Amino acid sequence: MDISVVVPLYNEAESLPELTSWIERVMKANSFSYEIIFVNDGSTDESWDVICELAKGNPNIHGVSFSRNYGKSPALNTGFGRAQGDVVITMDADLQDSPDEIPELYRMITKEGYDLVSGWKKKRYDPLSKTIPTKLFNATARKVSGIKNLHDFNCGLKAYKKAVVKHIEVYGDMHRYIPYLAKNAGYDRIGELVVHHQARKYGTTKFGLDRFVNGYLDLATLWFQTKFGIKPMHIFGLLGSLMFLLGFLAVMVVLVLKTVSIFSDSYNFYVTNSVYFYLALTAIVVGTQFFLTGFVGELITRNSAERNNYQIGEEF
Repeated sequence: MDISVVVPLYNEAESLPELTSWIERVMKANSFSYEIIFVNDGSTDESWDVICELAKGNPNIHGVSFSRNYGKSPALNTGFGRAQGDVVITMDADLQDSPDEIPELYRMITKEGYDLVSGWKKKRYDPLSKTIPTKLFNATARKVSGIKNLHDFNCGLKAYKKAVVKHIEVYGDMHRYIPYLAKNAGYDRIGELVVHHQARKYGTTKFGLDRFVNGYLDLATLWFQTKFGIKPMHIFGLLGSLMFLLGFLAVMVVLVLKTVSIFSDSYNFYVTNSVYFYLALTAIVVGTQFFLTGFVGELITRNSAERNNYQIGEEF
């Protein structure tokens, strides 16, 4: 099979017939063998009924329906697990992603050798309340991930080699960072394609301030897991050492001042009245806690079932 199209959706009943017809036209015009996998993320409208009806007229349509709303990442991960095409393409169901981009995305994966190609909606038709936070978010993501050539990490229109989607796990709200996840899994041939962005035709946007804030928190989590997930002692041991050093210096200051006080009739120094005493005490306690956290992290990592689970690209 040439292409699997994975479409996560939530309350998009109105747009589904038009989107399906559009995808079918593109596939037939280019003689692609394909499947469309709709993942209904607990929609409260008639989305699932529409999907079932569409599937009756096209055996290439498959559907998965969650019992409740879990989020876009679980929907994508479920679709990835069921995808059989050599190239997997994801797009949103709101008609803002154009299926006409599918042939070029497919060509870039199969002919140019990219592992992942992400769309870039260079000209957007979203309100400023969405576009400005998106620009800030993408600038931060480029800096942290080291993927300098991507301008739109969160674009729903992406293409992947089949191996990529089978070797990454998309969880929580990590769908924003699929290129980063792919890079961490060893698939670093990542490209970008300027795609056409259309104004939303039906329904309302699901974007909110909470998604913007959570996006930064998820990025920090992913960065930490990438840098220190396997060796937690490297970060907690370093912080513990710094705190111990700070505590040791504070103790030395206290000892010097106390010594001066002992041999001086005009200078009285009381240890418990010194800020350095409490600084030393706090630093030593916090340093110990950091070290213990590192040790516990190492024990958890050592006993993890995934500790020797490595991604193998090729074998003979």
